[in-house]
Amino acid sequence: ALRRIMVSTMALIIVSVLYFFPEEEQYSPLVQNIDYVSVSATPIYLINPDQYVVRTTIATTSEDAISLAKELIEALTIGSDKSEYIPKHFSEIIPENTKLLDISLENGLLKLDFSQEFLNIEKDLEEKLIESIVYTLTEIKGIEQIMIFVEGTKLDMLPQSKINLPNTLDRTYGINKIYDITNLKDLTKTTIYYIGEFGDLVYYVPVTKLENDNGNDKIEIIIDELKSSPIYETNLMSYLASSVELESYEELENQVTLSFNNAIFDDFTEQSILEEVKYSISLSIQDTLHVDEVIFKVNDEVIETFKANEKS
Repeated sequence: ALRRIMVSTMALIIVSVLYFFPEEEQYSPLVQNIDYVSVSATPIYLINPDQYVVRTTIATTSEDAISLAKELIEALTIGSDKSEYIPKHFSEIIPENTKLLDISLENGLLKLDFSQEFLNIEKDLEEKLIESIVYTLTEIKGIEQIMIFVEGTKLDMLPQSKINLPNTLDRTYGINKIYDITNLKDLTKTTIYYIGEFGDLVYYVPVTKLENDNGNDKIEIIIDELKSSPIYETNLMSYLASSVELESYEELENQVTLSFNNAIFDDFTEQSILEEVKYSISLSIQDTLHVDEVIFKVNDEVIETFKANEKS
């Protein structure tokens, strides 16, 4: 009887082992198809508490121009699913419940057709609405101009003030405009990127200055303005030291080369230029002169090269 009990027990143990630990060939790893999504930091122009349209970045996953434009328009729309991705301190501007009905891109011209809710914009924000859309979407490679439609009808004027809009919109429209003019003749337009701060976050505040032509070169105006911080308002700053001197510059078709004295360096040992200084100068020159590349030189040596497709 004892023997039968032992045999039965051993058989039970063997069955248990085979059940819980099957033969090796029965094992197969769990294979899953994992899609890795590429995430990029993409420029977007939002509203800060001082009601400036400002340049910061958000995370995006789209790669082609149309998909990226759709993603950014959603991020600019109040109360959209993208609202949680908007950095603190900033706010969207496209009116809530606005839908993008149609979008197309041909030869650099992006056409956008919005629902009727697009017109529900406050009078003091309607120009900033246009600026935000134009500056955000023309950061995308391949998009140079914008046309806006509402329910199939082209938007030819601002909805509240009835101010006429250009036939096509681009960065020459200006942003956060400041007027220093005595008449409407011989106007010059210079866009300068200042610094804004919120805690550890640094962002850029572009200001388009319109003035009567005083004979000054636009490059010199940009450098002089950035050396004169704070300017206009105490919350518009620049990190460019007043001791910095622009010794010479060269303008080519799609490139500007700037030669500075040693004061441009943030670190003399490393011969490095502060990131905020490089961005303020480069973004200002690119927007004002419509070039893709800005080269920084000191003592005839190239220190930094800033290209439009490297902006972030």
